[in-house]
Amino acid sequence: MNELLEFLGLIAVLQGVVGLVNEFTEWDWGLVQRTGLLDGYEVYASVALLALGGALFAAAESRKSG
Repeated sequence: MNELLEFLGLIAVLQGVVGLVNEFTEWDWGLVQRTGLLDGYEVYASVALLALGGALFAAAESRKSG
């Protein structure tokens, strides 16, 4: 279970970073840019993905020591 949480955390962090980089460089890849529902809110969604990734890493760490 820890490996799954860490993997999902890594994916969330990577997508968040790609979303933020895309806003400043106009790259055209990543999950956030391809979701039409998030038009105009890409930066907020990317920051939320970064926070989610951090929370998933924290949850994985807390399960290791418990």
